[in-house]
Amino acid sequence: MKTVFITGASRGIGRATAIKFAHEGYSVVALYNKNKACAEKLIEELKSFNVSAIAICGDVSDKSSIFSAYKAAKDYFHRIDTLINCAGISLQSVFQNASESDIKRVLDVNLLGTMYATQAVLPDMIDNKSGSIVNVSSMWGITGASCEVVYSASKAGVIGFTKALAKEVALSNIRVNCVAPGAIFTDMLSGYNKSELQAIADETPLMRLGTSEEIADAIYFLSTQSFITGQILSVDGGMVI
Repeated sequence: MKTVFITGASRGIGRATAIKFAHEGYSVVALYNKNKACAEKLIEELKSFNVSAIAICGDVSDKSSIFSAYKAAKDYFHRIDTLINCAGISLQSVFQNASESDIKRVLDVNLLGTMYATQAVLPDMIDNKSGSIVNVSSMWGITGASCEVVYSASKAGVIGFTKALAKEVALSNIRVNCVAPGAIFTDMLSGYNKSELQAIADETPLMRLGTSEEIADAIYFLSTQSFITGQILSVDGGMVI
């Protein structure tokens, strides 16, 4: 049985991804930062698929924390086959008003967090000559968004990181890919009212918001395709064509 390590697993896309992998028979390591209750509830749901699953608390923006979390996961399961970097935060602000702490926090979680988690798993994947990594970026990492400049920059960094790392580790039979979601109905859209959400849906060629489950399906697809690496898969209802 293979094991997947998922950051940001307690809610949204990370939670849906954990359920998808459990449904497919994977053991699951669900990394969460603050929401212990949601993480524990998720583990109970995952176990209904007759797989092993554990929740580990960790902060992806803190390198020592994510390395400790990975060690705990490896001690429990002995081997991690797949890493899914889902942890992320948003920032809606005119760029000139973004504070230094806001900028640092977004980059630390979205970009450096992805890098740190990957650094944690890579040595063992290289030794095993096997592994799959899927990063979660955003359509704004491809095209950029007004009033989400810092977020867009962090997610663009994830795309560049994905492409470069895919080249670097390919000889070790490790694949690195990326999903770029569009407007997905998660907590990140909780600040919008009903009419604003409808406006976003109306701007989407498929005329609706996406679901976490649809992103999870795309993540699972990329993680299991043995001849795909370095690719950015847009799952955005046609917003970026």
